[in-house]
Amino acid sequence: MDPETLDEILSNLTAIGNRLVGVIDLTEGLDINIVTDIFIRINSKGSALSQGDFVMSKIAADNCYGGNMLRKAIDYFAHLFVEPAFYDYIKENDAEFAETEYMKKLVWLKDDKETVYAPKCDDILRVAFMHIYPRAKLADLVSLLSGRDFDSREYRIEIIEETHEKLKQGVLNVINKNNFLQFMLAIRGAGFVSGKLVNSYMALDFAYALYLRLAISKEVSVSEVKRIVQKWYVFSVLTKRYSASPETAFYRDIRKINEVGVLKALEDIEAATLSDNFWDVRVVQDLALTSTVNPTYLVYLAAQVAGNDMSLLSNNISVKDLIEISGDVHHIFPKEYLKANGFDKNMYNQNANFVYLDTQVNKSIGKKAPCEYFAEAIKQCETKNITCGSITNIDVLKENLSTNCIPFETTNMTFADYENFLEERRKIMAKKIKEYYYSL
Repeated sequence: MDPETLDEILSNLTAIGNRLVGVIDLTEGLDINIVTDIFIRINSKGSALSQGDFVMSKIAADNCYGGNMLRKAIDYFAHLFVEPAFYDYIKENDAEFAETEYMKKLVWLKDDKETVYAPKCDDILRVAFMHIYPRAKLADLVSLLSGRDFDSREYRIEIIEETHEKLKQGVLNVINKNNFLQFMLAIRGAGFVSGKLVNSYMALDFAYALYLRLAISKEVSVSEVKRIVQKWYVFSVLTKRYSASPETAFYRDIRKINEVGVLKALEDIEAATLSDNFWDVRVVQDLALTSTVNPTYLVYLAAQVAGNDMSLLSNNISVKDLIEISGDVHHIFPKEYLKANGFDKNMYNQNANFVYLDTQVNKSIGKKAPCEYFAEAIKQCETKNITCGSITNIDVLKENLSTNCIPFETTNMTFADYENFLEERRKIMAKKIKEYYYSL
């Protein structure tokens, strides 16, 4: 090596000893909320850490109550949803964990293919905490793990032990195969059969916590549990109940349930929220949005799945098939057709212009006006010569348009009728969503 280069390297190396390292000393009696805030702020660079990360670090640091094994159970459960084959790696490389009761609870995940809900560590902690304690904020869980008595505002060692025991039981309930699969049956039964229909896990977290609470408390009959969970989940998605300040909304609903019971709580919340104005105005307005992950539009798709609706111009391929297997959202008034006639993205990409179509049907439609390709579909009902879709019966075609919330008058429409079409279809879609909700 060149002597000058080596000299520069050695100079830089020896200079390390003169660097100042910042040290923050935290006094022993510092309030846990301040410690939490410092933890999150210091670790805010790169991948920002959350309250859940702080909870995981608190659990992992425990040497008395099995905290590190519990931390691993949560971490492994989340990881196995993403990579089921990781089970064999755990078995071969973490012998200590493989001997715990947690390992037996995770074995079912090595063959799991769930695509709707793959909870992460924060979700697992949140669900475990909410159904065991009448609280919702993970900051409160941090305080409990530190031994805080919320009544006396003192810190006691027995609270730490009790919290670890309760959290362990909560996590075991969450990762239990029967609990998780029964919950997913409820969600799938409501039409949410794919991760494509989920835009936030917050509503799923609360719904799972509610399921576990009802399954344990026996507050309602077994046959009613899934129905209530379905209704609460759809309601919370449709109203965006947990979109802003979710932990505050969680706590408010938990407190309401504790006061009057889950059935009365749901009834009261519905009465306060689901007015005629909600169905006739708000839902209709929401369908003017352009996002394919708009919660109102996702509920509409779930309603189609739950009703086993056939996709547009098809008598054998359902909307469910296209969502689960192979299908994309397309436009009833083709995008290129509208663009050629002066419509911008905010107009042609509205939810009320979206429909699930089989790829071959979409190719046959191309850039044609609705009056053109629907004319072909009507003509083939007479000639039986298939050119657009697979329906060859006019009554079946009318029913197919109806289940896809498309007025039959659309078969004669051009771009000049587009805005009237959007207005009318939004109303029909909103009506379908309302009927679906009250059918749960």
